[in-house]
Amino acid sequence: MSDPVHPFDWERIFIHDFPWSYLGEVAFRTIFMFVVLLTALTVSGKREVRQLSIYELVLLIGLGSAAGDPMFYHDVPLASAVVVFAVMMGCYKLATFISDRNKTVRDVLEGKPVYVIENGCILTQNFNKEDLGLEELFSDLRVEGIEQLGQVRTAILEPNGQLSVFQFKASEVRRGLPILPNDLKNQFSHIQQPGDYACCTCGNVQSFNTSGQQPACPHCPETSWVKAVR
Repeated sequence: MSDPVHPFDWERIFIHDFPWSYLGEVAFRTIFMFVVLLTALTVSGKREVRQLSIYELVLLIGLGSAAGDPMFYHDVPLASAVVVFAVMMGCYKLATFISDRNKTVRDVLEGKPVYVIENGCILTQNFNKEDLGLEELFSDLRVEGIEQLGQVRTAILEPNGQLSVFQFKASEVRRGLPILPNDLKNQFSHIQQPGDYACCTCGNVQSFNTSGQQPACPHCPETSWVKAVR
C-alpha cells in the first residue's frame, strides 16, 4: 500500500523522489529533444499556408508527444524518442509525396476549394456543408477590408481553411448585406418602409415597394432582413 499523500508537500511537488541533481539531466534531455524537434521541423519543410494541413497537424501532434516525455521522465530513453521522430518524419514525407501526385487522395484527405460567395450572395448550399459559421465568415471578410457583401465578386474557402476573396471594381460595387457588427444588430422580419433590403442569412438583396410585409427570402427560407448598403 502506497504512502498517503500530504497536501503541500513542497519537496514532493517540486522534486518527488528524485535527487536535486536530476534536474540537470532534465535540462540536458530538454535541450536534446529541442534540437531533435528543430531538426525534424526543418527537414519537414515550410508550407506557405495560413493554417496547418492535416499532415502537418498529425506530424506536430506526434512529434509533440514524442518530444515531451523524454524531457522529464527518467524511464523514457532518448533513443526511443529519436526512433519515433524518424518514423513520423518518414510517414509525413511519404503521405505528402503520395498526396502531391494523386489528386484523388489529395481531395479525400485535404478537401477541395469551395465557392461560398458569388456576386455578393452566400451560396448557402455549399456554405452549409462546411464547418464554418456566418460570424467566422464575416470576420474573415472584415479582415480583408470588406464592409458589405456587395463588394465581393467571389469568395472561395480553400482546403487549408483560408478564405480567398475577389472584390468587384469600385465602379461595379452593388448594394449588399452589411457585415459590420453594429449594422448586423438592426435585423427585423417586417419591412418597415420601401427600399432595398438584404437577407441576413444569404445576403440576397430584394427591393420592396410597400411596407408592412413579412417576406421570406427567395434564395433561402429565412425571414430576417437588414437595410442593404452600398
